Amino acid sequence: MLQVQELVAGYGKVQVLHGLSLSVPEGQLVTLIGSNGAGKTTTLRAISGMLAPTGGTIRLAGQDITGQPSHKVTRLGLAHSPEGRRVFPTLSVRDNLQLGAFTRLIGARPKGDVAADIERMYELFPRLCERQAQLAGTLSGGEQQMLAMARALMLNPRILLLDEPSMGLAPILVQEVFNTIARLKEHKVTMLLVEQFAAAALAVADYAYVLENGKLAHEGPAAQLRDDPAVRAAYLGAAH
Repeated sequence: MLQVQELVAGYGKVQVLHGLSLSVPEGQLVTLIGSNGAGKTTTLRAISGMLAPTGGTIRLAGQDITGQPSHKVTRLGLAHSPEGRRVFPTLSVRDNLQLGAFTRLIGARPKGDVAADIERMYELFPRLCERQAQLAGTLSGGEQQMLAMARALMLNPRILLLDEPSMGLAPILVQEVFNTIARLKEHKVTMLLVEQFAAAALAVADYAYVLENGKLAHEGPAAQLRDDPAVRAAYLGAAH
C-alpha cells in the first residue's frame, strides 16, 4: 500500500532523514519506533505532504505522491492523525467528525454514507458518543486523542498514519488507545504507527522499523524485534 524509498528530508539546512526506506502492506500495522529526535514525526510529515522531501520517492497504492501537498495526498486516501491531537477546539465532537469527511462531502473522495460512518465511530469510541455535542476543546487528553483518530478514520482512508497516540496520556488511557488500535487492526485497517512507547507498539504491530538518527537501525517482524537483545536494551528497558 505504501512504499518509501531512500527518503531524504529535513528543515532548512538541517537534514533529519538520510535515505529512509520502509513499506506498509495493505491490511497490516507497521510501527516506526526510536528515541526523541530520531526522525519519526519528520517521516510522517514527509509522507503526508506536510514537509517536502529533498530526495527519495513515496508511493501510495502504486502512485507517486512524492512532494505532493497534504490536500492532494488526502484525496488519494491517506489520513494523518498528528502528534498533539490538534482537534478543532471550538467545534463539537460531531462537527470534528464531519470535517474528517470533508473530502467525501465535496466529492473529492467516494462519499458513501457519512452519517452511518459517524455512528460507526461512536461504536468504536463510545465516549465520543456520550460527548458528541460537547466542544472538543473541553474534552480530556485521552478523549481528544480518540477524537483525532476517529476524525482521521472518517476519511475512509487507504492508510492511517498515527503519530504518538499515547503522548501525554495516563497509563490507563494509553492502554485504552492501544486497545482501539488493536480493534482497527482486526478490521484490517492499514496503519503506520509512530510511537515512543515501544513495548506497546511492538505488542500490537505486525512489522517494525527502528529509526536512529534518521537512518534505519533494525527492522523485522514486531515479535522478533521485541526479543532482539539490542532493541530490548535500547528501547524496552530491563523490565521487558
